[in-house]
Amino acid sequence: MMRLDSNDEVSLFDAEEDTGRKSKKSSIRHPVASFFHLFFRVSAIIVYLLCEFLSSSFIACMVTIILLLSCDFWTVKNITGRLMVGLRWWNQVDDDGQSHWVFESRKGAGKQQASDSESRIFWLGLIVCPILWVIFAFSTLISFRIKWLAVVIMGVVLQGANLYGYMRCKVGSKTNLKNMATNYFGRQFLKQALSKEEET
Repeated sequence: MMRLDSNDEVSLFDAEEDTGRKSKKSSIRHPVASFFHLFFRVSAIIVYLLCEFLSSSFIACMVTIILLLSCDFWTVKNITGRLMVGLRWWNQVDDDGQSHWVFESRKGAGKQQASDSESRIFWLGLIVCPILWVIFAFSTLISFRIKWLAVVIMGVVLQGANLYGYMRCKVGSKTNLKNMATNYFGRQFLKQALSKEEET
């Protein structure tokens, strides 16, 4: 194992890189992983939305949603990220009690194994679902459905943790995330300023 605090590349599985299997960039090479990447997270959202119609027991709904969210967290963190985009992360505590973020990504030829379709499915599911849980959190507060707040917070935390971990894994350290955001907003501001000058 390698401890990395940045987006250094290490080999996930040497056997995958040695197979030399090549596929079309648009095909889905891991249909089961793609299915389960979306299944648990979408199921948790559907159960949350239809819970009052499906069951009168709040506890049964809450346990079902938390189990689906937990299965999603584990599946995305350990399986689908590795297979679909070649990334994996975890937090490790060493013997001294210090916490280290560990990131892995495929090296060299292994990078070509991820298809564009799988990458789009992975990132779309990874980004959209936490946004929905944040919307649910605001709607829970606004509608005074306080009993659902714990469930919604679990959704935000578990899916947000995966999003944060994979964003750091893809982009790099926290400073790189800040630099990327600053550069993006700077470019947007510059584009708007130039377009206003051209109009006048």
